[in-house]
Amino acid sequence: MRSPRIALLSLVAIVAGFLTASPAQAAPLFKAPFPCGQTWTYSHHDGEVRLALDFVRSDGGQTNGAPVLASASGTAHRYSQPSGAGNYIAIDHGGGWTTYYFHLSAYSVPDGASVVQGQEIGLTGSTGNSTGPHIHYEQLLNGVGQNIVINGTSLAPYPSQYNVKNLTSDNACGSGTPTKYWVDTFANAPVYASPTSTTQTGTLNAGTNYVYCKVWGRQIGDATTYNHWWLKTDPDIGPANQYVSAYYLSRWGNDEAKDNNGTVIPDC
Repeated sequence: MRSPRIALLSLVAIVAGFLTASPAQAAPLFKAPFPCGQTWTYSHHDGEVRLALDFVRSDGGQTNGAPVLASASGTAHRYSQPSGAGNYIAIDHGGGWTTYYFHLSAYSVPDGASVVQGQEIGLTGSTGNSTGPHIHYEQLLNGVGQNIVINGTSLAPYPSQYNVKNLTSDNACGSGTPTKYWVDTFANAPVYASPTSTTQTGTLNAGTNYVYCKVWGRQIGDATTYNHWWLKTDPDIGPANQYVSAYYLSRWGNDEAKDNNGTVIPDC
């Protein structure tokens, strides 16, 4: 039988162990992996790894080429798995927390970059083992998949098909300057207040210019050379936040809208 003194020392050691043990790291306040104001539907299927969700846009905008945003701050790492995840990014948020973003059509940050919540990290695509453009998104703690939680609310139970549940993003709402995409234009281009307007509001001079995003609208050009995409920009003459036809881009082809690096300009 142990002495009372030994028993007391053992109890003190146990209590001390509890007091000095590192507490579990609280999860970051994750936000949706797509831009402010956009609404995407999501689903989970039986063969999906861990507790991932697949997101596709459900508000009328295009999924393919849409910006993918960091759902929390951390360190981004780029990977490629042609037979599976395709081009993807993993963000280490610290405390054992990681998020994955699969099937990207392009990366927007270098490997090892420090990113902030709401920063564009890539563009939605269908690379790897994918049947169509979508964001495959995961939240992991110490390598173990967790139920997806956005703004502190779990999205479980998951639907097994799209258009049952939807999520509207508040990621990067009012966070500052939007991303600029640099393009070359071959001529002075008329700008308009909207992609369907026929009343010119200004001019974008020929040369290298920046645009923010694209919207489908009326056709500019002829039966051989044409474009339906309109690019939101700040013209050289006229008010800001107007639209110029992608027909005036010096590069790319019919109904294409890419910047000078070949990056697809995202939907507005």
